[in-house]
Amino acid sequence: MTETTKTPATPPADAPTAPAARGLLPLPAAAARALLLAGGIATAASTFLAWTWTAEFPGDLTVNGYPGGLQWLTFTAGILVTLFTLASYGVRGLGWLLPARNNAPLFLTALAAFGATWYTIISISAELGGLANLEPGGWVAAVASALPLLGALALPEHNTEGGKETLKAYIAKPDHIPAPQTAQGWIQRLTITAVTLAGLGVFTYGIDTEYGELFIGYLIVVVFAMWALHTAGLLDRFSRLVAANRSFTLAMGFVAAILFPFTQTDDHYANIGVNILIFGTVALGLNIVVGLAGLLDLGYVAFLGVGAYTAALVSGSEFSKFSGVQFPFWAAALTGAAASLVFGVLIGAPTLRLRGDYLAIVTLGFGEIFRIAVNNMDGVSGPDITNGPNGIPSIPDLNFFGFNFGEAHDLGGFSLGRFANYYLLMVLIMAIVVLVYTRAADSRIGRSWIAIREDETAATAMGINGFRVKLIAFALGATLAGLAGTVSAHVTYSVVPNPYQFAGAAPPNSAFLLAAVVLGGMGTVAGPLLGAALLYLLPEKLVFLQDKSLLAFGIALILLMRFRPEGIIANRRRQLEFHETGQLDVPEQATLTDEPAVTKAGA
Repeated sequence: MTETTKTPATPPADAPTAPAARGLLPLPAAAARALLLAGGIATAASTFLAWTWTAEFPGDLTVNGYPGGLQWLTFTAGILVTLFTLASYGVRGLGWLLPARNNAPLFLTALAAFGATWYTIISISAELGGLANLEPGGWVAAVASALPLLGALALPEHNTEGGKETLKAYIAKPDHIPAPQTAQGWIQRLTITAVTLAGLGVFTYGIDTEYGELFIGYLIVVVFAMWALHTAGLLDRFSRLVAANRSFTLAMGFVAAILFPFTQTDDHYANIGVNILIFGTVALGLNIVVGLAGLLDLGYVAFLGVGAYTAALVSGSEFSKFSGVQFPFWAAALTGAAASLVFGVLIGAPTLRLRGDYLAIVTLGFGEIFRIAVNNMDGVSGPDITNGPNGIPSIPDLNFFGFNFGEAHDLGGFSLGRFANYYLLMVLIMAIVVLVYTRAADSRIGRSWIAIREDETAATAMGINGFRVKLIAFALGATLAGLAGTVSAHVTYSVVPNPYQFAGAAPPNSAFLLAAVVLGGMGTVAGPLLGAALLYLLPEKLVFLQDKSLLAFGIALILLMRFRPEGIIANRRRQLEFHETGQLDVPEQATLTDEPAVTKAGA
């Protein structure tokens, strides 16, 4: 007997036969696919026509001959529809696009094209005063983008009720999904490199969006495109490549992060990038407490404040209580991290014997106590330490060996501004934090955290000192937050009490940090970083909605948690907690590891 993985490209003879199925529209499958292909090509082609007659709508959609503004998003979605449709026809060289052999990616990419196009048409009409402002190209685009959606609705869906259940069960089994052939190491690394660079391009485009309408169109296309890649099985295949090349993937991720400021011509976008990294570093520290140890901390942002205030006091600000003291950055960073560590131990020691909601209430109280305390330490309501609500301004820029972070520098023909300098510093700090996180998670103490998270009573019965293990998690998470706070103080030039609260309109605050961990994917490295990027970008880019921005933001979070409750990047254990085994996006497994299930066959 040997252990092998069965991966036939075609169904075996004894596979269950599903009855002939149709979609929601009464069209033959051949006609539906033809409609998809024609509609995808027509949608992409329509972007070369003018959609409106005036340049008052941002992006200048008045030009014939090439796309502009939101038209580029429609063009991209049209190309995706065309490629997935050709793959469904079995065109040689495109079969890898549909390893799951289903129609869901066709529907989702068609929905991306339809959503981006019709959102643009509606925006033009609303902002310019009616449909009369559309050129013929706009009407062509509206009709063309509807064709793929109609074609996709006419195709059978694998995840419906009734007669298609047998087909659903058949497709859901990994033994019947063709697995990728073992590729050479250099081909795998080349694939990872290409995907990393593509991800950098997509992320850079999202940050560089100059107006709100373009960002919403970007979100429509990216969300449905990623959903399509997931249902197609491509993300699962890529995750297997990542699992086989973890070190190389991590290195390529940091290379992409380093390249980001060299793609920018406006230092404002580098400012967004450095704040995302600060927010992401703090979220990764919280992930130790919440994601690994399972402790609900609602006052975690206070540790960021402890690090920021400590750095502000010892970095040479003339408004500091210790104005004559100016530590070098490495000393200020260690001091801020140490101060947060001390506060983490002091708060955790008497409270971590509590569990669940009781611990959450205590940590929420600690966060509010910190904000009120620093607000009152002005020499009137309390001791003169933090300058009260005025905070500590005029924090000087860092200076390493003659390299002033506050000045622009030319490097290889690229000009790096102040925020780009701090961004590269945060990439270095992020690398340290990721190293600490991964080492801790894979260690004996990391396995103890997971055991405590799953069942503290059982873990304690097996000999794990629950209080000590939780205190280490609390202290380590606080230390990482304090380290990020030391950089935050220098980036913003000042430290004030207002941001360090439980909830607010913009990050960082404890609610946003917790949301970043949960939405991104608890217990993973990339999840909190992606969650932090989304939660920072959404309020930043939805400002044009004014008082409706928080409403739109809340709706986006509700939809995300409805369709992806385990987080955007989830580990296998949490996926199995939220989904029944046998569903299309969570294949059956013999174990809880990330490895695919194996079956035994006769030798």
